[in-house]
Amino acid sequence: MPSFHVYRLRDHERQRFRWAPHTSGVSTVKPKDYEKTEEVEAATEYAAWLTLREKGTPLHVGDLLETEAGALRICKYIGFEEAHWFVPIPVPGQLAAAPQPEMV
Repeated sequence: MPSFHVYRLRDHERQRFRWAPHTSGVSTVKPKDYEKTEEVEAATEYAAWLTLREKGTPLHVGDLLETEAGALRICKYIGFEEAHWFVPIPVPGQLAAAPQPEMV
């Protein structure tokens, strides 16, 4: 049976997510806003949602489920939608500007 990693949205971000306007499509999420908590075995993300609710640790709006393959699904009011981690784009020249160690 497939398993999902559960990522809980940190409390300080939950209110911002809750009051943000709904957007459809892929959501971009930042790893710093989430805490990996547990793993749950379930056939689908909806089965995982039900299992966690029955255990007394329900998913809340903004929480994530990650499949074994690394695909992210975010819990929204309308169900689950696709998500991916934010990956910063390196600024050109940023690495070249870093101080180089002196060779003696």
